[in-house]
Amino acid sequence: MPEKNPAVLDYLSHRLSHPAKVMTGPAPTRAELEPILTAALRVPDHGKLEPWRLVVVERAAMTRLANLAEARAREMGGDAEKIDKGRGQFDRGHLAVVVIASPKPSEKIPAVEQLLSAGALCMNILHAATAAGWGANWLTGWVSHDADFIARAFGCTPGETVAGIIHIATPVSAMPDRPRPDLARVVRYAGA
Repeated sequence: MPEKNPAVLDYLSHRLSHPAKVMTGPAPTRAELEPILTAALRVPDHGKLEPWRLVVVERAAMTRLANLAEARAREMGGDAEKIDKGRGQFDRGHLAVVVIASPKPSEKIPAVEQLLSAGALCMNILHAATAAGWGANWLTGWVSHDADFIARAFGCTPGETVAGIIHIATPVSAMPDRPRPDLARVVRYAGA
């Protein structure tokens, strides 16, 4: 019989994201962030390639990134909504961990598995931050997918992408749950 860990299952059954736009300070210090990142890096990593890297964006850098997002949106002919979406997460952010998918050449490990490892790292950061008592939210948006922005903001090279921008700060209150998928609709058992 497998050894059960009901505390972890209960945590996963009730985990919620806290919207980044309503979180407040303080955010974790470097000392408080280190165990979160250490736990999160225990992610599935087929072939031990470490096909990702992290950029920790502290509060002091948020204004620079907000200004860069606005400038890039204007360069692209973006409207007020695009500018606000680009600036917004940085204007209101306190601390973010940017997960950069950085696939490595490999004959054994397909690029898609390396990308999935970066996505799993995003989820692990969410879990570790939440378990440590912080609010956390995984965001992307156009800024994550614009090659020019991510090169200038995070030093991304061709072939690198942003898997997620994980905002971590103090949750303002308990979040109500949202409707969850119906198992009967999304699960199919394949028998013999």
